Amino acid sequence: MARLPRRAAPVLFALLLSALMSGMVTCIATYVARGLGSHFLALWMRAWAIAWPVAFVTALLARPWVQRLVERATAD
Repeated sequence: MARLPRRAAPVLFALLLSALMSGMVTCIATYVARGLGSHFLALWMRAWAIAWPVAFVTALLARPWVQRLVERATAD
C-alpha cells in the first residue's frame, strides 16, 4: 500500500477527523430534527456534504492555534 509523506499528516488528520466529527454531528442533528423517516439518509448526506468542507477548513486553520493552547495547558 502506498503511503503519504509525513508532511501530509496534518492535512490527512484534519480530513479524517472532520469527516468523522461532521458525520456524527450531522447524523444526530438530522435524527433529532427529522427522525428516521424515509428520507433520512438523503437529508443526512445533504447536511454532511455542506458541513464537511466547513469542518475540514476549520480543522486545518485551527490546528496550530489549538495545538499551542494544548501545549500551554499541559505539563511534561
